[in-house]
Amino acid sequence: MKLEVKNACCGYDEISILKNISFTVESGDVFCLLGPNGSGKTTLFRAILGFLKLQGGEILLNGENISNIDRNNFAKIIGYVPQAHTPSFSYKVIDVVLMGRSPHIGRFSSPKRIDIQIAEECLSKLGIEHLRDRIYTEISGGERQLTLIARALAQKPHFLILDEPTSNLDFGNQTMVLKHINRIVKDGMGVIMTTHFPNHAFLCSTKIALIHKDFQFQVGAPAKIITEDNLRKLYNMNIKIVSIKPETSDNEVKCCIPII
Repeated sequence: MKLEVKNACCGYDEISILKNISFTVESGDVFCLLGPNGSGKTTLFRAILGFLKLQGGEILLNGENISNIDRNNFAKIIGYVPQAHTPSFSYKVIDVVLMGRSPHIGRFSSPKRIDIQIAEECLSKLGIEHLRDRIYTEISGGERQLTLIARALAQKPHFLILDEPTSNLDFGNQTMVLKHINRIVKDGMGVIMTTHFPNHAFLCSTKIALIHKDFQFQVGAPAKIITEDNLRKLYNMNIKIVSIKPETSDNEVKCCIPII
């Protein structure tokens, strides 16, 4: 499965936020978007999800324009995990995850045994099956984020879009979410995510895009795109990139350190 963004221009009314954006994401990729606040990351997501009409260009799924894809079928291809979620009611965790089965269930039908089984498998895959009958609003931020990822996985999508999946999480929960993202792509799913932390991109991405406020857009492999010079221009600050070799691994890990 392939998602292609070709010369996309996005914005609101007559105001353009992004211009001539092009990239490709395939199954097994983790495509990470980095950029300062207001650079257009969420705007791009809204366009990919079909919530925002393009001002120019096109977005294709396996060669077909997304505007021609039925919304129910579209929901079977692309899952979305928002940056924040405030439920109207105190649902159980299993019920929140079952909501992801909506594209596969008739409008006036109830979840079948297979839907419950898939929801339980998604909880198990993320290691939170013990939360099954807990109230969603009473669990931790990291557990809630994993529940939302499980809900998206229950859709059985080919691509998962994550809008700042580690925002408002402590260090331990951030690491836990990143580990699960790496596990998801090993099953062949493609992931598109935004983050404010370049280190997160080093840990789990296969492709990187930097979105600057002046319509510049850089895309490529993490080692080529995440450089001290590029990050200095992106965030208007001095940054040092160092390599660390963990005792438990032969592979070096890169880390960005701000110079204050």
